[in-house]
Amino acid sequence: MNIKEGRPWLIIGGARSGKSALGERLAVASGLSLHYVATALPGDEEMAARIAAHRARRGAGWTTHGAATGICGTLDNHGGAGTVMVIDCLTLWLSNLMEAGCDLETETGMLVEALGRAQGVVILISGEVGGGIVPGNALGRAFRDAHGLLNQRIALAADTVVLVTAGLPQVLKSNGRPVHG
Repeated sequence: MNIKEGRPWLIIGGARSGKSALGERLAVASGLSLHYVATALPGDEEMAARIAAHRARRGAGWTTHGAATGICGTLDNHGGAGTVMVIDCLTLWLSNLMEAGCDLETETGMLVEALGRAQGVVILISGEVGGGIVPGNALGRAFRDAHGLLNQRIALAADTVVLVTAGLPQVLKSNGRPVHG
């Protein structure tokens, strides 16, 4: 898998599927200036430990940007030619937007527009939450539905879409076209 500047990637998968590690490996292999956009907020000890583990896995050489909700501004300010930006992850970004009471359709549209402006490589990491059980409450169902729609919008805008399951990548879309068979 080779990445090209100006062509966004979407890597989706379940929890602990290997999606973030794949995105980071692709970024490093690109030879471009490495940028990591973290959407997670260290709200408790377990999340702080997850953030620390991700940071340790990446190692030196990465510029990290915190953007719980401000992905578009970060993309516009740091996504220029010669860069690769890993945005990890859209699932937490969506959760942060919902908690802040933002209009999800507007925010998603702004992200799609920002992807179109980016001159560097953008690798977006997102969970795949729709394959599990139906959530038992309205908020859970609203999140699941909004997340599915977000992934569809970003997949449409992405040049390449990869599903990661058990650490194994499966290319769903390449060079702007769905992969068949």
